[in-house]
Amino acid sequence: MAEILNTLGIVKEPGVIEFQTKKMGDVPDAKVRIKIISSAICGSDLHIFKGMHPSVQLPVTIGHELSGEIVALGKGCTKFNIGQAVTIEPVITCGKCQACLAGDYGYCENISFTYRNGDGGMANYIDVFEKNVYLLPKGMTYDQGALIEPLSVATHAVRRASIGLGDKIIIFGAGAIGLFVTALSKKNGAAEVLVVDYSQNRLDFALGLGATYVINPAKESVEEAIAKVSGGTGMDKAFECVGKEETFVQAMTSIRKNGLVTIVGIFENQHITIPASRFVTHEIHIQGAQGYCRDFPIALHFATELPLERLITHHFALAALQKAFETAFDKSENPIKIIVHPWAE
Repeated sequence: MAEILNTLGIVKEPGVIEFQTKKMGDVPDAKVRIKIISSAICGSDLHIFKGMHPSVQLPVTIGHELSGEIVALGKGCTKFNIGQAVTIEPVITCGKCQACLAGDYGYCENISFTYRNGDGGMANYIDVFEKNVYLLPKGMTYDQGALIEPLSVATHAVRRASIGLGDKIIIFGAGAIGLFVTALSKKNGAAEVLVVDYSQNRLDFALGLGATYVINPAKESVEEAIAKVSGGTGMDKAFECVGKEETFVQAMTSIRKNGLVTIVGIFENQHITIPASRFVTHEIHIQGAQGYCRDFPIALHFATELPLERLITHHFALAALQKAFETAFDKSENPIKIIVHPWAE
């Protein structure tokens, strides 16, 4: 294949986007080259932009929620055809550790992600292994396809929490992940789905996705609302989708005895203070949820039943990536999901 140029967005220092142009030669064996049509800004991208992501050192390429069109196939690729619309699972695993050999690649001892390897989604093209590529369902737009990755994160969290019929759950944080957890929990049969956030706009979105009760802490006591809905015993399960000490503590004190908290948020501050005695007095369970493992097919199935486009609030060209990130932090803009179009003027 003829040599092409690829422009990538990079966070070189906190708060500053730069662009780097690289030459791309032939597609490596077992990989697929994708022309990126839509790429969404993720919460983890925002942590990187601030220089506060606990697992990422600057400078680094950004973007891993994307969709696009296959334009070339490497040697040995037989599953797809040129021109097909796809999304990708942007995880990199070794395939050799005990977890990988057991099929639990989400627990790979050497797990990484494409953007940390120099292959960001805020770019014109990306080469990924064929095994990490998924066809978009018929009728799904590229913008919607870019949201399959965050939907897969929520799918993984909800599956780990084993949400079932009649569960009373509470979700702290109504960003994209919290909203997706809301929708999936309701679809799994949760009887009560409380969502907590300071943004009334996001709470309104939550109601449209299945929340049965929303709480704005600036207007209502979280504790009183929980007591009202749970009958005073506490919720069955909670999700922390913010990444702050306050919401971690609220999550673990919101659940009933023997309840479960699933932590999804990314914590810029790695050292927090929690009421440790709660583990003993209430025998609560706390677990984490990172990424995905065999969750993409499930997310793709449910994506056709969810109004994904309603979460998309802004669109930018790749050249305006700096402005796109600044908008993501501007509360007056009410951003939820921001889509970047690498080929837009």
